[in-house]
Amino acid sequence: MNLQTPIPKGGSNFKLYARRLERLGVKIFEDLLYHIPSRYEDYSLISKIGQVQAGETVTVRGTVLEIKNEYTRGFKNLQKAKLSDDTGEINIVWFNQPYLVRIIHANDNISISGKVNWFSNKLVLQSPEYELANESFSLHTGRLVPIYPETKGVSSKWLRRQIYNVLKDSRQNLTEYLPDSIINNYDLLGVNEAIEQIHFPKTLENAEKAKKRLAFDEFFLMHLSSIQRRSTWRKTLVSNPYSISNYKKEIEDFWKKLPFTLTNAQKRGVGEIFKDLAGKKPMNRLLEGDVGSGKTVVSAIAMFLNFLNGYQSVFMAPTEILAIQHYNTISKLLSPFGIKVQLFTSSSNFKKNKDLRLKIKESDHKSSIVNHKSPTNFGVAVGTHALLYEKIEFEKLGLVVIDEQQRFGVEQRAIIRRKGKNPHLLTMTATPIPRTIALTLYGDLDLSLLDEMPKGRKYIKTWLVGREKRISAYRWIEKQIKETNSQVFIICPFIEESETMQTVKAASREYEYLKKDVFKKFKLGLLHGKLKTRDKDKVLQDFRDKKIDILVATPVVEVGIDIPNATIIVIEASERFGLAQLHQLRGRVGRGNKQSYCLLFTESKNQETLERLKAMERYHVGAELAELDLKMRGPGEIYGTMQHGRRMLKVASFSDFELIKKTRLCAQKIFPSLDEYPLLKEKLKTLNLKQVSPD
Repeated sequence: MNLQTPIPKGGSNFKLYARRLERLGVKIFEDLLYHIPSRYEDYSLISKIGQVQAGETVTVRGTVLEIKNEYTRGFKNLQKAKLSDDTGEINIVWFNQPYLVRIIHANDNISISGKVNWFSNKLVLQSPEYELANESFSLHTGRLVPIYPETKGVSSKWLRRQIYNVLKDSRQNLTEYLPDSIINNYDLLGVNEAIEQIHFPKTLENAEKAKKRLAFDEFFLMHLSSIQRRSTWRKTLVSNPYSISNYKKEIEDFWKKLPFTLTNAQKRGVGEIFKDLAGKKPMNRLLEGDVGSGKTVVSAIAMFLNFLNGYQSVFMAPTEILAIQHYNTISKLLSPFGIKVQLFTSSSNFKKNKDLRLKIKESDHKSSIVNHKSPTNFGVAVGTHALLYEKIEFEKLGLVVIDEQQRFGVEQRAIIRRKGKNPHLLTMTATPIPRTIALTLYGDLDLSLLDEMPKGRKYIKTWLVGREKRISAYRWIEKQIKETNSQVFIICPFIEESETMQTVKAASREYEYLKKDVFKKFKLGLLHGKLKTRDKDKVLQDFRDKKIDILVATPVVEVGIDIPNATIIVIEASERFGLAQLHQLRGRVGRGNKQSYCLLFTESKNQETLERLKAMERYHVGAELAELDLKMRGPGEIYGTMQHGRRMLKVASFSDFELIKKTRLCAQKIFPSLDEYPLLKEKLKTLNLKQVSPD
């Protein structure tokens, strides 16, 4: 079996499962082998039936005396069986699995694993794992049994069987790609043994050794891929150096007309970008900074220099709301200098113009600089994914700016770059990322950090509010709205209340409650991700126009929405958010001159949780909070804010700083001689091809 073969969507045992497996990120047979167990059930204690005791997790083997379906009032149905060996008998109970009577029959020799409990005054095994007894090899019982991440219609038991079969048929196709020197120097298992022991370990110690090898691989290949991309970028791509000295007067004029003074961090960032633009290699830089730190302004300055040198710019945002907001900001900064800024979104009618081309003509360029008149064609295009539309052509694309770049797939970024001849690339993010992780994830990018807020901006006062202070907090909010004419965000984790999350505030339910029982005198609005774009825009515009006093929303407002008059944000069930995400939500207020406030509502009594949330009262820099959250909660927050639930690592952890450092040094050492290791080079090529598909 070729492990790179896609799992077929028809004509095989997999035909009902292929699309379900895609939800788990499993598309080819090799993906099955790298679908790593989340934990193990220890069924290795094998006992005689006569010796089992209540509370034990054991495996017993024997002969089925009887099995039957039994319907009761309390349950839809029960499956009852009786198993015997030479020491006694034990009852077995399953719930709502009537098909078992067609699989297990009287006189079958089976192996059963599970926890022994009392049921109807008898010792029983409740809902145990089972399989036909096999002295040579057990898969589901009598051993450490892997439990996998599952999805609807795909159980751990099914995955276990398929992974075992693929491993049995294709073990020889798992080629070792790490050089012997690395395996020996770092005391690693071979890849074959690591894959086998991660799924079917003989001991927990073996499972840990397998995790060590696979975790090493994840970080090592990630670093090596970044180094390779950076090397390719620098070796093969060439750009025309931008002139800065020729436009010294225009740049000074731009500084003078800015309605604010740049922070030192912004000046440093602009200096780093200008140095890149003046070089012979195209810029490939990540600009990281908190909400409100002035990233858009820095990008606008880069676009201004780009225009002075006769090139166009593209600014791409992940949502239409953000694109419109950036368009307004960039237009205000650049239009006075004769730079025409055009908005392109899916709701605009640009697609109807089949011959649409963006051009900067030499004559237009010169006249706009001298006379401050808008050129006939466009200097800056701002938009969403619509900018990837194949009919949009750029005459002279020199700079691509991508906001919240982690939300775009690698292939999408490549498409926009191909619309120009090696344009400069500036990516931006407001997601607080610990520096160690930023260097790991974006090792092919140069990093600029905006770690200052604009002068005069006040810290957002943050308070933790328990259940006993909730009512008084509502009264305080009422007073603030009346006395200061302020507006309020109230953030809830979910849209609708879930059966499994009854204690978590749902936006729609909370909206109705607050509207009818708490803030009767005020106008409330509701915003969530399931609204159509048109309806979202209407709610946000009403909020901007002060037609809404209180906006109840899901974290859809997390990034980019700018309402200067909003001074209070309430975050319900705040314990469900990581510190980095709470910090981003907090950044929705404090955009104007008024003092702003963040109220973290929680009903948790857990001291560790409360201490973590209290950090929001003391820390106001996103990178510091992200680092703290990484130490306190582990890497889950990174997945949450950066990849929206998609795990980039299956085994390794971003909190393992020692392994990150070790694998980075190893990758740097081996890269110069990569051509000497064709199997490693091929593995890297396969990995890079996977990364090209959209996120």
